[in-house]
Amino acid sequence: MIEMIIDAHMHYFNVEGFDELARLADHENSRRGWQDICETNHIAFSVAMGNSYDAPCRFGGVTPRLINLGGEPFCVQPYNQPDNVGYCLGVQSEEITPGNAERTAMEFEYYLQRDPHCLGIKFYMGYQNVHLYDPRHEPLFELAKSYDVPVAMHSGETANHHGRLRYSHPLTVDEAACRHPDVRFVICHMGNPWIVDAFEVASKNENVFMDFSGLWEHRLTPEREREIEDFQKYVRMWLTYHGIWDKIMYGSDWPLVNIPDNIRNLGKIVPEEHWGEFYYDNALRVYSRIKIIKTVTGS
Repeated sequence: MIEMIIDAHMHYFNVEGFDELARLADHENSRRGWQDICETNHIAFSVAMGNSYDAPCRFGGVTPRLINLGGEPFCVQPYNQPDNVGYCLGVQSEEITPGNAERTAMEFEYYLQRDPHCLGIKFYMGYQNVHLYDPRHEPLFELAKSYDVPVAMHSGETANHHGRLRYSHPLTVDEAACRHPDVRFVICHMGNPWIVDAFEVASKNENVFMDFSGLWEHRLTPEREREIEDFQKYVRMWLTYHGIWDKIMYGSDWPLVNIPDNIRNLGKIVPEEHWGEFYYDNALRVYSRIKIIKTVTGS
């Protein structure tokens, strides 16, 4: 039985395209819509990946991408999104240069320093044609180390045809993780379709984890659920082979997927005896600031 869930990868972005995705998943892309989902499906906390571009520039660097579905942008006022939603600062890697990299880190530190809801840093590799281990990211890695927050990286296929897949391959995380053993790295979407590589990187490196998000889309029909059975068995085979039950986290990529469908079908990959780790415990360790928020808010 699944008692409580932390969604370690979702989106909280007020944009028309996400409204349409939510409708296809039988949901509503709104603050109330997500809260209803959480109450119905025992989701205690959510980690939202920063998407919005409304952060003001304070130090002359590249500004982080934030979240804004819960109300007006909070970048110039106190945090006004739900207490049970935290966020990772999104990185616009292509805009970072040797000349502004340190000032960019200052833009990110502004939120890490002031807001416990700021849980980590998200790199959009594949959408941004830069490798994760590019030197321009070094100040951000140092920031992650200083504030003890994880670095999450988009990996695997992209949602559009403009990205370059060589930048989103999970093997690139191995290079960054080896250079920064004191930083936690998250391979998002378990590197799909490079699943074997992602599992190897997470198994080899103590500081690398994976979220199982965005593995299917929209509402799953009975026919579609039958079609993904072999995929589920394949992932479970490699998961069992490596036995890295402490490295995997539940995620949805909402509003891409129907949440009850997602919870049920990921439960077919992870054996029931490891549900506690997968659905809750591992995310609480990786995104450790959640403990602070839950203590402060009592949620």
